[in-house]
Amino acid sequence: MWTSTGDITSLRLITAVKTPYLPDGRFDLEAYDSLINMQIEGGAEGVIVGGTTGEGHLMSWDEHIMLIGHTVNCFGTRIKVIGNTGSNSTREAVHATEQGFAVGMHAALHINPYYGKTSIEGMVSHFVAVLPMGPTIIYNVPSRTAQDIPPEVIMAISGYPNMAGVKECVGHERVKHYTDKGIAIWSGNDDECHDSRWKYGATGVISVASNLVPGLMHSLMYEGENATLNEKLLPLMKWLFCQPNPTALNTALAQLGVARPVFRLPYVPLPLEKRIEFVSIVEAIGREKFVGQKEVRILDDDDFVLISRY
Repeated sequence: MWTSTGDITSLRLITAVKTPYLPDGRFDLEAYDSLINMQIEGGAEGVIVGGTTGEGHLMSWDEHIMLIGHTVNCFGTRIKVIGNTGSNSTREAVHATEQGFAVGMHAALHINPYYGKTSIEGMVSHFVAVLPMGPTIIYNVPSRTAQDIPPEVIMAISGYPNMAGVKECVGHERVKHYTDKGIAIWSGNDDECHDSRWKYGATGVISVASNLVPGLMHSLMYEGENATLNEKLLPLMKWLFCQPNPTALNTALAQLGVARPVFRLPYVPLPLEKRIEFVSIVEAIGREKFVGQKEVRILDDDDFVLISRY
């Protein structure tokens, strides 16, 4: 069934979902399907497949499109599937987005060209090249791309019918600048998302933390201002970003027994003291609030498998 831009802009909780691996480095689709089911049960309304958190940058495009197609086939009637088909090469972004929509994704996530970077005009042209294909969320994360997407770029493309909105990581002022103009914004920062949503008009959040506590993140986005819950979750959110994402999330899901402790390099698990800290965080929030059924474990260093060829 065809998805409209409005179907995407109504989503309040979108999870940037983790991609789990088998010991040989291939996708662990059984664990992945279980993760997606937990997201649906916890109230997430969309998933980003192969985003930063899902390590799309460590996938071949064949793997990437396969995972998008698999997610659509298994879960597409129950949750919106947003494929990260962005690239720093416009040609790659166009090709991947065509393939993503061909296998049924509901929307695309597009980053601005990173590393090589480009001019304001180049950025606009890059987005204009991918927008005709289907509903599109633009992703602004200067800490990763080394280049801000300034408001003039977003205003230049805001009239396109497929422009669903922006995943914005720059902060509350930028969020308010857009929401005042009627542009849908998802906070890209878990630790700011409560205030972005309830004080600055954001539609919702594209979340890392919801991999672990989807029900609590759903409450944070749906049940009105709740400073108490937000405060309770902040230690978890801060812990998740103590090293570049998805290092901590990968470690946490292994500790919860939800994903195997297998890492595709260059990611490696958090050190022992951080793993001990995670166990305390889980106990403070309540194990029952987290995904999975197993007891949270610290794990030994040699429990982890690091893979360089995948």
